[in-house]
Amino acid sequence: MIPRHATSILATLLSQPKPVLVLGARQVGKTTLIETSLPATQMAYLNLDIATDMARLISLAALSPREAVSALTTGKPYLVIDEAQRWEGLGQLVKGWFDARVPCHIVLLGSSSLDLLDKSAEALTGRNEKLYLPPLLVHEVVEYQPWYTRALSIEQLQQRFAPQINALITQHVVYGLYPEAVTTERKWPYLLNLAHDYILKDVFQLGLTRAPETLRTLLQLLAHQIGSEVSVSELATRAGAARLTVERYLQLLQDAFVIFKLPAFSRNPRNEISKSAKYFFWDVGVRNAVLNNFAPTESRTDVGAVWENFVVAEFAKHNALTGFGRNLYFWRNNDQSEVDLVVERNGVLQAFEIKWAGGRGTRTMGRAFSSAYHSPVNVIHTGNALAHLPHPASPS
Repeated sequence: MIPRHATSILATLLSQPKPVLVLGARQVGKTTLIETSLPATQMAYLNLDIATDMARLISLAALSPREAVSALTTGKPYLVIDEAQRWEGLGQLVKGWFDARVPCHIVLLGSSSLDLLDKSAEALTGRNEKLYLPPLLVHEVVEYQPWYTRALSIEQLQQRFAPQINALITQHVVYGLYPEAVTTERKWPYLLNLAHDYILKDVFQLGLTRAPETLRTLLQLLAHQIGSEVSVSELATRAGAARLTVERYLQLLQDAFVIFKLPAFSRNPRNEISKSAKYFFWDVGVRNAVLNNFAPTESRTDVGAVWENFVVAEFAKHNALTGFGRNLYFWRNNDQSEVDLVVERNGVLQAFEIKWAGGRGTRTMGRAFSSAYHSPVNVIHTGNALAHLPHPASPS
């Protein structure tokens, strides 16, 4: 069991009376997080993927709030409802229970934001706390290693255990950081199944696309374009679909926690790109599975792009886990000077260039950005990654 920082965040949320929504892609560990955080003796559990659990919940919904909750929990202090997006009426029901001050704490788990955020959370506006659970952070995996010790600083760890850290990075740049992809010996089959069947299950089951092959084609196109600015019109042409269809599918893939959007940063529209966007995968293992390419880093022609996705995703995952307190961007001006990642928090900027290997010339990168915004540009490469990648315990 790899300890997760989300455990302490969940404990804080559970100390509040409001219902808690735990959201994230399938297989990121939401159910495991709950099972390790709440004793089984204190938790009543329903899974709305199971027909009998769904039927039981709907039948009890006709009762008064206290009668319904009493029948479901039999006195246990926590009611956990998994796959909560399966029933769009759940949010209104839970709202009524909460307003009636039922004697239990309600936790909803959702494998996508598709219905849970649009319907359940809408009904629960002002009456819920959210925890977004991403795949593992690289620091969580490092802290799981037998050689890890809290007695050393991150810089000391990077120096003393450079071969071990490099081995971890080269492995996870290929296979990603889904919990089972980290722990299983059968990484390739697991990721192929995850990418081609499991993570899009909600999209397909909810009937939100009539052309699954177009969606898969779009995923492949995006997988080839990580790190590059994306033209929706070009995607539509290459996918053989209407622009509006592609825009809708891009949103569906974001709602299903498969990809995320990195917009352009600009405070000077005359000289800087402001309307472009890049798309990255929340997990590079899923990206590589979409292309069925698990080649080792030393033989990959796309290692620079995959490394950029890996690093940007680490910042995105930390941002999601800590409540989206930061804004993430890329930057490019009309002279084609570019910065891979800009992190803005309360008006303060951090900027990063992302390179698979450091070396001569890296310190000159980002001079145009530094000159425009009086902010240094740090280079993240495999030799200093731990020092720059956000730590799970970093503030939101």
